[in-house]
Amino acid sequence: MGTLTLDDLHYTYEDYAQWQGDWELIEGVPVAMTPAPGIEHQLLASELIRLLGNQVVECPECHVLGETDYKISEETVVRPDVVVVCEPVGGAYLTQVPALIVEVVSPSTARRDERVKLQLYAQQKVPCYLLAYPLARRVTAYRLQKESYEKIGDYTKETLTFEELPCPLSLDCAQLFRVLDR
Repeated sequence: MGTLTLDDLHYTYEDYAQWQGDWELIEGVPVAMTPAPGIEHQLLASELIRLLGNQVVECPECHVLGETDYKISEETVVRPDVVVVCEPVGGAYLTQVPALIVEVVSPSTARRDERVKLQLYAQQKVPCYLLAYPLARRVTAYRLQKESYEKIGDYTKETLTFEELPCPLSLDCAQLFRVLDR
């Protein structure tokens, strides 16, 4: 009888749906979410939802959602901080590819957000990916170019525009970070 190793453990969405606590599942490997996000993280995520949500009010197919499970496959389920979906939604989780994903980066999630999720979202062909850094008061923006992301730039006070999306969106970074300075 062989020895069981961590490499032998492979989980699916059926397992994930039964777990207690907050988890993500990436290629069959469970990843524990950090404890509840801090106040700055919550403020920034809420402000992102408000700013983006106000722009899609008139579009019947676009939705801005926070902390929603995105089921990519039976072996991969992630929970981005903010997603913009430009098609009808419903059910317990998203299966369609979001038009825009924003992760609010904390020191404990930086490696996963900057590497693992960057690659994962590019593979899924998510057109735009933003990393919002509350401590640095910066947004790093990526746009999908063929199979991988191209960094558009780092923004602190500028306005980002996303004209390639079904509902053109913009994000005023100066306005976004004001919520942290009140």
